[in-house]
Amino acid sequence: MPGDPSALTARYHAAINALDFQTIADAFAENARYVSNGVGTLAGRAAILSAFRDYFLVYPDQVAEDSLIETLSPSSARAKWQLVATNARTGERIERSGVEFLHFDDEGRIVAVEVFDDD
Repeated sequence: MPGDPSALTARYHAAINALDFQTIADAFAENARYVSNGVGTLAGRAAILSAFRDYFLVYPDQVAEDSLIETLSPSSARAKWQLVATNARTGERIERSGVEFLHFDDEGRIVAVEVFDDD
């Protein structure tokens, strides 16, 4: 696999923080799955990217930080994160934290993301 899962995760998270949608898209395999209690299950790169774009229309000022990124296997990593963001429509500020498991294919693209909020 091209790249350590921790480094691939850090690159993906940096792209999210930069709102670099092309790099985010490139990070995912075409048939990727994204599962989160916030959005449910998304299947396919297009659906995942659409959800990211919709989310950042509402929370354009999100700032996220990782407190831990660790390689779990040659094809998976875990990240502990926290974020703050303001709803652009309501002005409500949110704070969230949780853990994310990422799984990569042989080309270093994300095939699955599982997000669990601490709440």
